[in-house]
Amino acid sequence: MTDTKSGFSDDERAAMKQRAEELRSTKGLKGAAKLARELEACIEAIDGLEGVDKAIGTKFHQIVSEEAPQLDPKTFYGFPAYARDGKVVTFYQPASKFDTRYGTVSFDEAAALDDGPMWPVSFAVLEITPEVEARLRELVRRAA
Repeated sequence: MTDTKSGFSDDERAAMKQRAEELRSTKGLKGAAKLARELEACIEAIDGLEGVDKAIGTKFHQIVSEEAPQLDPKTFYGFPAYARDGKVVTFYQPASKFDTRYGTVSFDEAAALDDGPMWPVSFAVLEITPEVEARLRELVRRAA
């Protein structure tokens, strides 16, 4: 449902409120305390998922932790995300968040995936097969 006054759907407004809360929850925190709070929020976001979304979110967290331990877990609009120097590199957007057919693993501008004049930055993921896992591991390594 879209509010014609603002142009944003209820889900979009909820995501913006979620992002504002994420920023408030770490205000005043620095260093290890901020990183610990952001990790906790990331784990809570994954734990709050169900079914396929939870399986993919959990596996993606493992992949990023193993392939790019230098990335810091956090949340980004309520999504499990991983950042370098505070800038999101990659995140998982669960299908349930906006009632879509599939979740996506996306790479933000800070990801080093550049490949000529055009390259993909978002991937629909229905399940983590061995082939999907291998591809995600390779993308995370490149992005980090």
